[in-house]
Amino acid sequence: MSANLTLSTTYQQRREIERFSQEQLAAHQLGRINQLLSEILPHNRFYGQQLASCDLPLKSLEQFAEFPFTFKDQLLEDRDGTGFANNLTYPIEQYCRFHRTSGTRGKPLVVLDTARDWAWWIDTWQYVFDAAEIGPEDRLVMAFSFGPFIGFWSAFDAAAARGALVCPTGGFTTLARIELIRATQATAILCTPSYALHMAEVAAENQIQAADLPIDRILVAGEPGGSIPSVRDRIETLWNARVIDHSGATEVGPWGYCDPQGRGIYVNEAEFIAEFLSVEAGVPSGEGELSELVLTTLGRSGSPVIRYRTGDLVRPTWNDDQQCQFVLLQGGVLGRTDDMMIIRGVNIFPSSIEQILRSFPEIIEYRMTALKQGAMDELIIEIEDRLGQPGRVVDELQVRLGLRVNVELVDIGSLPRFEAKGKRFVDKR
Repeated sequence: MSANLTLSTTYQQRREIERFSQEQLAAHQLGRINQLLSEILPHNRFYGQQLASCDLPLKSLEQFAEFPFTFKDQLLEDRDGTGFANNLTYPIEQYCRFHRTSGTRGKPLVVLDTARDWAWWIDTWQYVFDAAEIGPEDRLVMAFSFGPFIGFWSAFDAAAARGALVCPTGGFTTLARIELIRATQATAILCTPSYALHMAEVAAENQIQAADLPIDRILVAGEPGGSIPSVRDRIETLWNARVIDHSGATEVGPWGYCDPQGRGIYVNEAEFIAEFLSVEAGVPSGEGELSELVLTTLGRSGSPVIRYRTGDLVRPTWNDDQQCQFVLLQGGVLGRTDDMMIIRGVNIFPSSIEQILRSFPEIIEYRMTALKQGAMDELIIEIEDRLGQPGRVVDELQVRLGLRVNVELVDIGSLPRFEAKGKRFVDKR
């Protein structure tokens, strides 16, 4: 294990807290949130103002549920002219990590972490690596460019702290990454679902079968695909490897990891308080209801978020598995609140369409464009299809969605490929 990257919890301790009863978990979370608040409120100007009228310390999580929400736009407000996120607790001198969101949904958010916060990131990542059964005998290829996006760096350090051999691939081409996998006899890849598919495509173009490479696990995040059955099945077939989905965010942390059956993602309730708001009513939601995920960090004092509206759409299920009592999100993250389309009165999410498109093995790549036609949303789907038969896709979409959607055939290789988050949904509304 690296001399300066150590873990504060053991495998056994993580399994014990997963089996906490709801009462035990509530007590754990209440203690942690009170500890966090006592540390940050003397120094954190943003939350000092946000929580000025709140009665502290908290007596219950029901009282906590009355705190105001935090929105991303609030974090983006540049009140002191530094350009950093607005929720910093300490003077800049205490921070040692600089990271930034992709900015695909607006202005990039710059987030900083202290050394202690970074240790929390590393420890929280271990739930993901537990689910993937990563050990010192594994060799991991990080199929990322290593820009300022936090997921690459945190995964790298977390795997190194676990004792695995970690191979960065920086500015490598896709083919160079495939050759590195072969040369190092790597056992796992970390990438987006889009890039796992693209790597298999490039391998085939170079007379290499991804299934013949030594990879047996692919850890994916950044897009819903890892928990979409047709996408997951396609990746697993191409690579002859198991797909392990997980979720995180720069402003929040690595908050979710897959369950062994691949049904969805567990929220790591040891380190996050999860709440759910009904999309329909905007009030706390029930079992299986389409909801927006709200998260609170319990161990990140330098850049905390409290009751943060993530914009992620999920369906929560409680007490699903005796081996893990954390809340399970059926199908993982289903989409984003701002991605929802209403096409002729039917609510549609890009992930629902991806599930259908990826069930056609001949479709190599696709792009969806949402347009406004008068007061209504309209959708155009472009596909690269080896069969050149978009009509069968139109029919399947109509059967499964109840809508007739315009599907257009484009030349193979004409649509973009993605290393980081795929941008297959273009919103022109």
